[in-house]
Amino acid sequence: MSEAPIELYYWPTPNGWKISIALEEMQLPYTTHLIDIGKGDQFAENFLKISPNNRMPAIVDPNGPGKSPVSLFESGAILLYLSRKTGQFMGSTTRDQIAVEEWLMWQMGGLGPMAGQTHHFLKYAPEDIAYAKDRYRTETARLYGVLDRRLAQTEYVAGDFFSIADMSIWGWASLWEGQGQTLDDKPHMARWLKTLWDRPALRRGRSLHAYLRADRSDSWLQADLPPSSLSPPDWSKEN
Repeated sequence: MSEAPIELYYWPTPNGWKISIALEEMQLPYTTHLIDIGKGDQFAENFLKISPNNRMPAIVDPNGPGKSPVSLFESGAILLYLSRKTGQFMGSTTRDQIAVEEWLMWQMGGLGPMAGQTHHFLKYAPEDIAYAKDRYRTETARLYGVLDRRLAQTEYVAGDFFSIADMSIWGWASLWEGQGQTLDDKPHMARWLKTLWDRPALRRGRSLHAYLRADRSDSWLQADLPPSSLSPPDWSKEN
């Protein structure tokens, strides 16, 4: 008897992609609940019961520990949970797992917040604040330098294996153009971005409801998105 699908609370952002990519890579059945962060869905009372920090993504797994439902918020915690649940994408040794956790935390505490602030001050801030733009753009560039040097030594961020650390970083790194960055001096990061984009499951996770994303500054991959993902579904064709 198949398990009930995981419920994914999602919007097409780098944080949302982490979990849609993981679910696709792990071949876990899931249903999607859209949380329109532009309209404030993340503040709805029912959603706050699942994600008290009013941030997506979040999940509800009907088949949690002890076969009882469990809800999780925070993308890093969700990735770790799904990896433990399936026994996938954490490497095969304790040293592998240490490396995965290091780079997952690097993304959660460094790249995600800094790249997010870069996006905000370059694109959405109501005032043009040169100091903030330069500060976050420079720090994001530094972090991509760290990533590029790491990838000069290893095929993937945690070693010679694809892991949840790669899943957590890829979405943010794929938006380098809109962050005012260049890959001209980061050949290893460029190679890694393309290697991951060639994974069919990652493409499916990235393409989930892509038509809802207004920012399409990631021109290097836009042409490869499935055309069907860039327009709303035609419900009139449903039986």
